[in-house]
Amino acid sequence: MKMMNSSMISEFVLLGLTNTWELELFFFFIFLLAYAAIMAGNLLIVVTITLDSHLHSTPMYFLLGNLSFLDMSVSTITTPKMVADFVRENKTISLWGCMAQMFFLHFLGGSEMTLLIVMAVDRYFAICKPLHYTTIVNHRVLRGSVLLSWAVGFVHTMSQMVFTITLPFCGPNIVDNIFCDLPLVIKLACTETYVLELLVIADSGLLSFISFILLLISYTVILVTIRHQSSGGLSKALSTLSAHITVVTLFFGPCIFIYAWPFSNFSVDKFLSVFYSSSKNISTISIHMEKEKIKKSLYIQLFTSQ
Repeated sequence: MKMMNSSMISEFVLLGLTNTWELELFFFFIFLLAYAAIMAGNLLIVVTITLDSHLHSTPMYFLLGNLSFLDMSVSTITTPKMVADFVRENKTISLWGCMAQMFFLHFLGGSEMTLLIVMAVDRYFAICKPLHYTTIVNHRVLRGSVLLSWAVGFVHTMSQMVFTITLPFCGPNIVDNIFCDLPLVIKLACTETYVLELLVIADSGLLSFISFILLLISYTVILVTIRHQSSGGLSKALSTLSAHITVVTLFFGPCIFIYAWPFSNFSVDKFLSVFYSSSKNISTISIHMEKEKIKKSLYIQLFTSQ
């Protein structure tokens, strides 16, 4: 037992995107700027909605504020270290640092997944049941929905991490990615992980796929419901849903390919990981900052503070 414990690894080596110094320096500045844009944009949305009592009391913007907070959190888990590693020769992460990264990535990712479903339900009642909207979607329901999304995220990550942290890791310790994630890390364990790999596929992959299909169905139901209404109503619904559909596609697309397909190529997974951690959040900001109410509230707060 002592020999086995002494052979256990204490850190993982992250291969990153490239070994070329010029490219690493290029990626350093690109992802540093992207992370700064993610944080600034989402923080601006959160602060604007929080300070504006009208926006804060509106269900759609209340949920949007929570989504932006989750976007910032997910990016902070992976991006700062990834950016720092571009200018480091020794790209390592401790064993428990890796476990913490995976725990929070799936915790916040599962919460965001659930929140997107809540936002789709909110859009259904707002567009298809406008007369009963304020009665059905009240503050009590909103707070409960947000708490539910956090609870689902916690159960989602614990159902996988409770088994992962007990795995023995005795080498190799090389993770061919920009951050730690379950599909690659569990393959490095010094034991049979077939059952755990199936659990990851069922938990993360299948859940992502089913949630994505349900969201697409919900948006289709909304459009079909208002199809016979005026063209103005349909146009307004399409304008509202287009932002949600874009964010949902950018969120679930990489998740489905990374977790639901067990025979994926590692280089493709690495690209999707980069895309997931950066592009989705930037798109969320650019889409929702176009909302007229947010821009109007931001302008008012900026000019009244001067």
